[in-house]
Amino acid sequence: MQEKEHIQALILGLEKGEVRSLSRAITLIESTAEKDQVPADELLNKVSSKKRESHRIAITGVPGVGKSTFIERLGMHYISQGKKVAVLAVDPSSRISHGSILGDKTRMDQLSASSMAFIRPSPASETLGGVTNKTRESIMLCEAAGYEIILIETVGVGQSEIEVKDMADTFLLLMLAGAGDELQGIKRGIMEMADILVIHKAEVEVLAKAREAAGAYKTALHLLGQKEGWEQRLELMSSYTGYNEDKVFEALKAHHDFLESSGKLELIRRAQQAKSFEKAIEQEVLRAFFSKSGMKKMVDDLKNQIKLGSLSSRAALNRLKDESGLGA
Repeated sequence: MQEKEHIQALILGLEKGEVRSLSRAITLIESTAEKDQVPADELLNKVSSKKRESHRIAITGVPGVGKSTFIERLGMHYISQGKKVAVLAVDPSSRISHGSILGDKTRMDQLSASSMAFIRPSPASETLGGVTNKTRESIMLCEAAGYEIILIETVGVGQSEIEVKDMADTFLLLMLAGAGDELQGIKRGIMEMADILVIHKAEVEVLAKAREAAGAYKTALHLLGQKEGWEQRLELMSSYTGYNEDKVFEALKAHHDFLESSGKLELIRRAQQAKSFEKAIEQEVLRAFFSKSGMKKMVDDLKNQIKLGSLSSRAALNRLKDESGLGA
């Protein structure tokens, strides 16, 4: 099939909501092969020209907080309302194979079996922030295929939140009770970014601890103040028993309604597009840099000298600038 015909077939498949076309489209834009760059750009240009309604929700929390279980419960809630749900789950990667090693699909049995859901585990690989370079573009493709709810799961608490905040409309932070000092390990900046905070795994046996933790977090949130017209919501929930899930679902709807009624959603989307442009520049500069003959070998050699202690990182950077022409 010719390149243009292939792209057109993908676009038609996306418009029909075909899962196979969506999977192929994401594979194309994730490809680092030189031959795939032009068709990937053409596909994204045509897809981005059409505006579609969706709710982009970022979900994060420390490992073990139950993100996959929560996402499955949330996804099934939206499906029960007749909405199509896409889950972009970014897995920690094997440094040897660079593949997804956790396999979120295997931990979301109900969601995986639904024809209304699409789950795409992607390796975080070496990408800063725990979200893949192409997560933004994958969101656009999911929306083009008619998915109204986009759930983005990040690796954990850290740099990933800064990255994913620029992709989502609503930022939800999952936390655990009884894991030591309730405020320890949760950076103030992450709490400030969160629109909704959920103390998860609030089963009967730990409910007292969960309520105690809620009090500590509410005090902290009160000190942080109101968040741009939105008062941050804090809820308890158990995805295992379903305890209090209605309040969490209502909080998500309330936040989306707030964004729409205040006009902030349109501003957020414009800011997301601008950030996407910045990231595209960074990626293109890096791609162009490493495409130069011998550049990767030069960088690898300098990294080895740094590891051996024969060269400081600053000296290595200066040498790279001199030898590659970057300093000119």
